[in-house]
Amino acid sequence: MNRALFVRTWRAQRLKLVIASVAIAAWSTFLPVIYKSFGSQMKALVDSGVIPKQLTDFGGGDVFSLSGSIAIGFIHPIAIILVAIFAVGFATSAVAGERQRGTLEVILARPVSRRGLYVTLLVGAWFFIAVVEAAALAGTIIGSSLAGVFGELEVSRLPLLWINGTLFWGTIAAVGLAASVTFDRLGPALGITLAIVVVSYFLEILGSLWPDAKGLQPYSLFHYLAPRDVLNGAASVGGFAILAVVAVVAVVWALVEFPRRDLAAPS
Repeated sequence: MNRALFVRTWRAQRLKLVIASVAIAAWSTFLPVIYKSFGSQMKALVDSGVIPKQLTDFGGGDVFSLSGSIAIGFIHPIAIILVAIFAVGFATSAVAGERQRGTLEVILARPVSRRGLYVTLLVGAWFFIAVVEAAALAGTIIGSSLAGVFGELEVSRLPLLWINGTLFWGTIAAVGLAASVTFDRLGPALGITLAIVVVSYFLEILGSLWPDAKGLQPYSLFHYLAPRDVLNGAASVGGFAILAVVAVVAVVWALVEFPRRDLAAPS
């Protein structure tokens, strides 16, 4: 890892990091309040059969339990967009974007190896993601306190929830960075990474809403982002392991591919 490059990367991303962190903290504050305001009414409607239970199980989240409402906060498109700023946007543009602009050669002309460049960018992406996920947990704590449901929150399980979120989005970032070092243009790298995210999200949501499609969920990376299970003490070690394996495969690919490929002149 190159310290000077990491500092440069941090300075370039710090405003986006602050904005994303504040935004996701505000969003996470909102969910416990929703649970406090509407949770009991929604549960009564589900128990009465007016609303089918499967329609309230949105990707492993619900609004009639605190853990379920927090889970919705993690898998809702708003949270996904905020974290994807770094997990997808930063990761895919980190190398392919520089290559497309013709500025990658300037970076590599300095005393930094390709592997050193890659590792620094990977650490940077994981660092940004970890900060955003920590902000989400801070918002969860604040919202639970404001709503008067802090006693229902399993605070001791929040660090594991932070690990789950950071590992999941870190895996996406590793895939995005692997695509970034593979292509000379941002389009293919961004397209492949977004396709993985969108298809995974679709499979997870479809399986949660349609019982016949439940068998598709294990093929989705989002299936292993399990905030409700983590907070309920039912987290699967296998889910963490699958995310770790995917991340390792992406990292190994990048470490092998980037140093050995030619960098054609930009056109």
